[in-house]
Amino acid sequence: MNESVAKNTVVTLDYSVKDTDGQLIDAGEDPIVYLHGGYDDIFPKIEGLLHGKKIGESIVVKMQPDEAFGEYDADLIQVEPRVSFPRELRVGMQFEGLPDGGGEDDMTIYRVTGVTDETVVLDGNHPLAGMALVFTCTVTTVRPASAEEIGHGHVHGHGHGHECDCDDCDECGEFEDEEDDS
Repeated sequence: MNESVAKNTVVTLDYSVKDTDGQLIDAGEDPIVYLHGGYDDIFPKIEGLLHGKKIGESIVVKMQPDEAFGEYDADLIQVEPRVSFPRELRVGMQFEGLPDGGGEDDMTIYRVTGVTDETVVLDGNHPLAGMALVFTCTVTTVRPASAEEIGHGHVHGHGHGHECDCDDCDECGEFEDEEDDS
């Protein structure tokens, strides 16, 4: 059966991402597996172009920063005292925190971009923020989503470290396996 990408299907994509000069940004070593149909599991522009595609079909789409990882926001740069961080701190490490003036819902991942004896520079922008990107995607599998996946709004059991904040999601370990005989 050669199912096409439609609302409430689980789609697997082989992909790569390049900058507009053709430099490889992400070779897509692990495929993308997402629930199609407006669940915010993938960029809306890519999802729209994939709708109706069949296994083996591909798209190539150039996306401006506002369609991908956003514009670069200088307000997401913070300079903090060095004494507030672990001794083994190095450029590239990441921390979760609140932006200046942000509320609890504004938790941001900050990358360490600079370290001196006195200060640490943190950047809350996505590493690809401000970049126009070219995504190439090929549909490799399509299957109907389960009722549970549709209810939760995301794919379950695709083997990529599923983390779910659903109150009733079997995949996040909230329920014990009733048939566990260990």
